[in-house]
Amino acid sequence: MSMDDKDMQILKYLLTDARQSARQLSQRLGVSTVTMISKIKKLEEKKIIHGYSARLNHELLGYDITAIIEIKTTQGKMVEIEHEIAKHDNVIAVYDITGDADTVVIAKFKNRESLSLFVKSLSAIPNVENTITHIVLNTIKEDSRLI
Repeated sequence: MSMDDKDMQILKYLLTDARQSARQLSQRLGVSTVTMISKIKKLEEKKIIHGYSARLNHELLGYDITAIIEIKTTQGKMVEIEHEIAKHDNVIAVYDITGDADTVVIAKFKNRESLSLFVKSLSAIPNVENTITHIVLNTIKEDSRLI
């Protein structure tokens, strides 16, 4: 799907507030509501828009610890291991990376005990050779909105 300026503007507005109605967006962008609904539907069908969600303040919910965990695997089992790790509720992101580690996991925890149990569970996964855990001291920016 080729993206035009209106499509990019729609995405920017939805990233700011996904609760906006097609009518509100159409008024902001100077197009009809029918056109707006059609454009949004196309963005959804092409999987550019995967869904709509709320952005939460994890610290206010008690998730005070953010951990960045590097994982080194053996025997070509990286993808299977990553899919298993991604099932955990605390995990925010799982990335294949270049460098000394094979995978990086970003996860949030309410306390050191739950982080410790998680890291120990990672080490118990077959073909996980090594983990290195970094604890975030201060979050300067945390926002997955790119546009």
